[in-house]
Formats: sequence, C-alpha cells, structure tokens
Amino acid sequence: MANPIPNLFKIPELKSKILFTLLALFIYRVGAHITAPGLDVAVLQQQFGQLQNTALGLFDLFVGGALQRATIFSMGIMPYISASIMFQLLAAVFPTVEKMQKEGEDGRKKLTQWTRYATVALAFVQGWGYSVFLESMQGAVRYPGFGFMLSTTLLMTCGAVFVMWLGEQITERGIGNGMSLLIFFNIIDRFPAAAGQTIEALTTGVISIVALVIVVLMMVGVIAGVVAMTMAARKIPVQIPRKVVGRGRIREGQKSFIPLRINSAGVMPIIFAQSIIIVPTTVATFSNIPLLKTMADYVAVGSLGYYLAYSILIVFFTYFYTAIIFNPVDLAENLKKQGAFIPGVKPGARTVEYIDHVLSRITLPGSIYLAAIALLPFWVSQLMGANLFLFGGTSLLIVVGVALDTVQQMQQHLLLRHYEGFMKKGRVRFRGRQRYM
Repeated sequence: MANPIPNLFKIPELKSKILFTLLALFIYRVGAHITAPGLDVAVLQQQFGQLQNTALGLFDLFVGGALQRATIFSMGIMPYISASIMFQLLAAVFPTVEKMQKEGEDGRKKLTQWTRYATVALAFVQGWGYSVFLESMQGAVRYPGFGFMLSTTLLMTCGAVFVMWLGEQITERGIGNGMSLLIFFNIIDRFPAAAGQTIEALTTGVISIVALVIVVLMMVGVIAGVVAMTMAARKIPVQIPRKVVGRGRIREGQKSFIPLRINSAGVMPIIFAQSIIIVPTTVATFSNIPLLKTMADYVAVGSLGYYLAYSILIVFFTYFYTAIIFNPVDLAENLKKQGAFIPGVKPGARTVEYIDHVLSRITLPGSIYLAAIALLPFWVSQLMGANLFLFGGTSLLIVVGVALDTVQQMQQHLLLRHYEGFMKKGRVRFRGRQRYM
C-alpha cells in the first residue's frame, strides 16, 4: 500500500462513494453559477466589489462567490451551519435538547429534523434580508418590488435547503464530511481567479515581488503548520493487566496508549466563529437600524473589536466542539470495563479528571494556534496593502484540514479492504490445511 491512489477505483464500494461525491459537488458548483431572475449581474458585481474586505466578502468566500452573483445557492451551507451551532449551544442550556442527544438514534433523528426546520427559517430570513439589500443597489434589480423580494427569498431558501440535502447525502453516501467538502470546493473554485488577480497586481505594481515571496512563504508555513498540528497528539499510556481467559488460558499484560490530538476540533471552530461574527455586520448591512450599525462598527473587519471577538469565539468553539466529540467519562468507563488503567491514576472519577485535565491543557495551544492562523490573512493584507484573504490562513486551514480528513477516510477504506482480503486468504489456507490433515 505504498501508493494507494491507483487502488482507489479498484474497490467498488470506494469507487461508488468517490463518484457520488464528485457528482454532488458538480451539481452544487453548477447551481452556484445560476443567477436568480430579474438581476443585472454586471451591475451587481461592480457594486459588490466595494464590499470584498467586509464581512460580506468573507461570507462570499465560504459560498464560493455565489453571494456576489446572487445565485440560487447564495446562502450556501451557512444557514445549516448556523442552525447546527444553535442546537449544540442549546444542548448546554436546555436539558430537553441534551436528553435528545443522549437518546441514541431516535433522539439524533429528531434533533436533525429540528435542525432542518431551523435551517429553513434562517435561510428565509437571510434570503429576505439579501433581497432587500439587492433592491438598495442602484440598477441591480430590473423589476423591484414586493414580488421580486418574495420570489428571490423563496428561491434562495429552496436553494439553501437543497444544498443542505446535498451535504447530508455526501456524508451518508459519499466520502468525507459533506458540509466541510462544500466549503472546501467553494474556496478551491476561487483559487484560479485569485491567482490571476495576484499576478495582475504584481504586474501593475500594487504589490512587489518581495511581498509575493513573503505570501508564498507564508502559505508554505501555514500548510506545514496545519499538517503538523493536525497530526500532533499527546499519548496517554494505558496498562492492560494480565488476565485469565477461558479454561486456564492466560492473556499477557499489554501496554498501549490513548492519542489525544492537540487540535481535535479540526477546522470547525473557525467555520463556527465565522458564522457567528458575520451576523451583526450582515444584519446591519441589510437593515437601517442604528443600534445594529453601531454594533457592526465595533466588530467591523480589520478593527480591534473584530480581532478580539473572532479570537475569543475560536477559542470558545475549540473547547466547545472538543467537548462534544470527546467524552472523558465514556472513555474512562470503557477502560474500566476492559480492566485497563492509566499508570499512577485510580480508575473511575480520578481517570475522568486526569483525562479532562490533559485535554484542557493541550486544547489551549491548539485553540490559540487556530486563532493566529485565522487572523494571519488580515495582518498580511494590511501589511502588503492588498486583498490576500483567499491565500490567507483561514482558507488554507480549511482546504488542508478537509483534504487531510478526506484522505484519511479513503485510507481507512483501503486498509479495511486490505485486512478483509488478508482474512479471506487466511481462512482459505486454514481450510486447505484441514483438508489434508
């Protein structure tokens, strides 16, 4: 298995998963270029270009430029992400939601259904706000009025629901996490155009060759750092004692370890933080409420308030998402059932406290690292005097993180198939020996 790439399409199950994922992503990218009716795209893109360095520009990055084209998929997967965040936060406040999470498959299905309903509501609100924003652009709407706003809102709501369905189908029937892959391809889709803009800025003298070299070195450093932090883990030693099994058979003691990743949450904290921090600015842009505009000014992109709020949200969601996907209580119970223990730590509550303490300590540098990577493009752009968000830390972190996760899932399928083939050969050889005994 030195080079697993040629084997990807040799396994029927993995081949069908990859092809289904590619088909779903192709459908999504086609829909992301279909503009809603009644709009002048040229006027829209010209006026939207002034908002590239704002929260709307960052939102547009996550939906692959669909927002500035006002396509049927303008909302992208963001309403679904916001709804998921909302219910995960509600689980920590309302016992009913927390109980549903622990009820097994039935509870998760009911919670998923509620998340879908919330997605529809959020998509409708965002679609209505965006239609009002489109009408405020001079010459962008050919036939303004209530009919345009209602039809555009319903069209974008249906588009958001379809994107949500596509993401769920990729997760269930494809390879990788559907929600992350949609954002991944949105960013990848804009790389060629961004590269062209960078070359044009270099030829016109907007940025110097030294600045370009610094950006390239920054990209290489971010990619190397992302890979290192994604693979880094703290190994907690585990001792499995000697045990008598069956009729006098003795199972020898074993030594193992529990790998606790420094960045267990992956890219999700940045996606969650980005979804939350653009809310006040987006709502203020779509409305004329003075209070919201004042709040938006405090967290405007590039301000000190934005840096502080963004960093705090990333650190919070790193701890929050790690607590969701990693439960020290369950891990301690599984160790106790197997008779295993951590050397120097008593089983039970002390083991839970020890694992939680170690996890909290290693999550802190991971969360600070994520915050630094997320803020890196803003600092570099201000230093270079050019818009380099697409080649910044957030974009590269999402692209590299999602790519690593998807490749690991492919490797797991290949490894599973490899062991299945090994076991089948072993059974055939065993039967052959029995035949001649």
